[in-house]
Amino acid sequence: MKRKMGILLVMLIILALFTGACRDQPPGQQTPKNTPTSSAQQTEITVHVGPEPDIIDPALNSAVDGATLLIHAFEGLMTLDQNGTPIYGQAESCEQSDDGLTYTFKLREGLKWSDGKPLTAQDFVWSWKRAVSPDTAADYEYMFESIEGYAEGNLNVTAPDDRTVVVKLVAPTPYFLELCAFPTFFPVRQDVVEAEPDTWTLNPSTYIGNGPYMLQEWAHDSHMIFTKNPNYWNASAITGPDKLRFLLMSDDNAILAAFQNGEILFADSMPNDEIDAWRDKPEFNLEGQLGTYYISFNVQKAPLNNPLVRKALVLAVDRDYIVTNIGKAGQQPAGAYVPTGLSDANPVMEFRDVGGDYYDPSRQGYQANLEAAKKALADAGYPNGEGLGTIEYLYNEGTGHQLVGEALQAMWKDIGVNITLISQEWNTFLNTRKNGEYQIARNGWLGDYNDPISFLDMWVTGSGNNDAQWSNKEYDAIIAQVKASSDKNERMQLMHQAEDTIFDEWMLCPIYYYVDIFLKSQKLQGFYSSPLGYKYFMYSTVQQ
Repeated sequence: MKRKMGILLVMLIILALFTGACRDQPPGQQTPKNTPTSSAQQTEITVHVGPEPDIIDPALNSAVDGATLLIHAFEGLMTLDQNGTPIYGQAESCEQSDDGLTYTFKLREGLKWSDGKPLTAQDFVWSWKRAVSPDTAADYEYMFESIEGYAEGNLNVTAPDDRTVVVKLVAPTPYFLELCAFPTFFPVRQDVVEAEPDTWTLNPSTYIGNGPYMLQEWAHDSHMIFTKNPNYWNASAITGPDKLRFLLMSDDNAILAAFQNGEILFADSMPNDEIDAWRDKPEFNLEGQLGTYYISFNVQKAPLNNPLVRKALVLAVDRDYIVTNIGKAGQQPAGAYVPTGLSDANPVMEFRDVGGDYYDPSRQGYQANLEAAKKALADAGYPNGEGLGTIEYLYNEGTGHQLVGEALQAMWKDIGVNITLISQEWNTFLNTRKNGEYQIARNGWLGDYNDPISFLDMWVTGSGNNDAQWSNKEYDAIIAQVKASSDKNERMQLMHQAEDTIFDEWMLCPIYYYVDIFLKSQKLQGFYSSPLGYKYFMYSTVQQ
């Protein structure tokens, strides 16, 4: 989700009002009215960042809205500043060995959990090992691959004393400090988790964190209230409200109405057909985001197990129509999976510039793509779609996702492919897709840090984020080489080779590169967001 040392301030036109995935991301559902107020005694700010979260366990969350909640309740060894650069969080210093393989972190003195109990280096050791345990089944467990002992399931992470964390890596990892600020690397309390392993995140009394805020109340499908954590090491610097109320909403129209009525000061979703009307208003915000909106094929299910069928579906998409008539916010038609905004071996070149497109995503290239799509379908044994049957397309609730689904339905009909659209609420959708209980599903991915591997290592065999259920031994070997290499040129060359393999098999269908759209009241000051999709309210104030 993040980029630390050298961040991603180079985002171009990329994301959308619907994505998915650190990271994926949703819309939400209506809840009680609570007009934001500001007073000398106590302040409260009410905002919207998503619907009812699927999970708020740092090791298990894989959604962008969930990550926003987590960065308020927890903190890693490192954290990100307003520019997305990694800075010290729970750690006060870090020494790196000359060979780049050993990191020694020194924790700040007197760290505490939100209930006042001491936080020690052993808490990080236990939490990281828990995240890679098969019993935890974390989607992001592969992110610990760079640490020695990962393959054996026993990370070489030690705590020689209460304030020291020592990490041994397999190979120099340029983005390791960024990983240390990623939610999966946040610490959790062993005694709390072991006492109630399945329910500790559901009750404010057991949701013990170490971040600037702590969960006070959770009215499911309605709202969550976070209050300042007096035991946070830097509590005096948290200038945000005493209470942060997150309304859990999924209906775009209800979210917009809540914003217009002053019920919320921030809306992370809005109806597509309202974009043009809001575009020139000061409350409308459009920012770069490092990500790709794409379509997942379940390659284990017929007829999507045929690469030629997948190729036909990829080529038959008119991406220019989608970004112009549905996205309406400067999204860039995607000709590949890894998005724009990431540097190549030569820092003056982008990964995307070097890698190029795998097909022409422009309006001018669409007709030729369509003819190639028809040929691929015929070569697959389904001329004009004959004998193919009806295929289901799954998406989560939201006007943007629905409109994209309807557009794809019409475009694929042009090559003889019949599509049935199926909509599910956010949490159900996430689990249906993760479990492979679909044929085609909308998807989206935001970078977790500023390196192309953040978009590529998710497709290794058995990865928790490999919703396509795809397995390619050659691809797995390439990614392993990337992670074992300390040579910048070799790494980039291998990652281009990995992306080539993705399109040799046409295992996914890119639609566009993201941009982030949100509504923010002019009264809300001190808010900032990152190109990774996170929203930061811990320094926000209300100007009356």
